[in-house]
Amino acid sequence: MAAYEQMLAAAGLGPVAGADEAGRGACAGPLVAAAVILSEEPEHDIAGLDDSKALSHGRRASLLHVILQHAVAVSWVVVEARECDRMGLQAANLHALRQAVLGLRVTPGFVITDGFAVDGLPAPTVGMWKGDQVVPCVSAASIVAKVMRDTIMDELDLLYPEYELSQHKGYATARHQRHLDELGPCPQHRLSYGNVARTTRVGAS
Repeated sequence: MAAYEQMLAAAGLGPVAGADEAGRGACAGPLVAAAVILSEEPEHDIAGLDDSKALSHGRRASLLHVILQHAVAVSWVVVEARECDRMGLQAANLHALRQAVLGLRVTPGFVITDGFAVDGLPAPTVGMWKGDQVVPCVSAASIVAKVMRDTIMDELDLLYPEYELSQHKGYATARHQRHLDELGPCPQHRLSYGNVARTTRVGAS
């Protein structure tokens, strides 16, 4: 998996940062983006990195601990639901990824983002299809973003328990939609989403 990073580093384009987001498809809760630069030292290689969606909750939590301990730099950014509505989802997504990379304490020589390239970065960048499955630093960013967002959703569940946000993490499952139809949106719902906009009752404030 590290072949891309090793090739770029050998070409003098290191350190290589990976960036990914979590929560793009959710209709409630924030969008979270993360960027990670992994160590090039063999003793700090992290085994088991993968797309966060392919890992169990426990495995993600374990890997997050290792990433935070051994990575050269880690950064994450939270864009709240109302900001996603105000900016538009794609603009919010690009903004979050950009800010996550800019927030790294080490300036990368190259940036790999999952899926599509992001402009306005301090280094050359490429978007890689399924990058979170094939590039370790992107996998690490995927894990950081996912765990941080899940933690936020668990905290929001305490504020809005009637929506069971900790169960579905804000995604439009059938159970979540039933709660939304019955209660209307709460302040953490993205009003620009069609399934939220069509609800008519006012939720919690």
